Amino acid sequence: QVQLVEPGGGSGQAGGSLRPPCAASEYTYSTYYMGWFRQAPGKEREGVAAIDSDGNTNYADSVKGRFTISQDNAKNTLYLQMNSLKPEDTAMYYCAALYGGSYYVVPLSKYEYNYWGQGTQVTVSS
Repeated sequence: QVQLVEPGGGSGQAGGSLRPPCAASEYTYSTYYMGWFRQAPGKEREGVAAIDSDGNTNYADSVKGRFTISQDNAKNTLYLQMNSLKPEDTAMYYCAALYGGSYYVVPLSKYEYNYWGQGTQVTVSS
């Protein structure tokens, strides 16, 4: 079974930084897509950032210039570097994966991903 684990997001202040990890049990596929999604209370789950096996990335407009997605293949770990945090970044964050597939643009749609972590809370105070 493919497993994705987000050990913890944590909390921070506006203007600060966080770097939650996501540990993946599968990083041996030649083609894959990994993404971070978030869902705030009363909101739909939205794509934040995604990366493919070739290092191509895609970001939501709301986080461009502030967040950076990266991967450490040796550790089978995905990271989301979150800088210049805003209170509106507060949400439950989920990492997700798609193994195989073929996309011209790294997908940010939740409907394209079929493996999900349990989620981790990120809270940003003013």
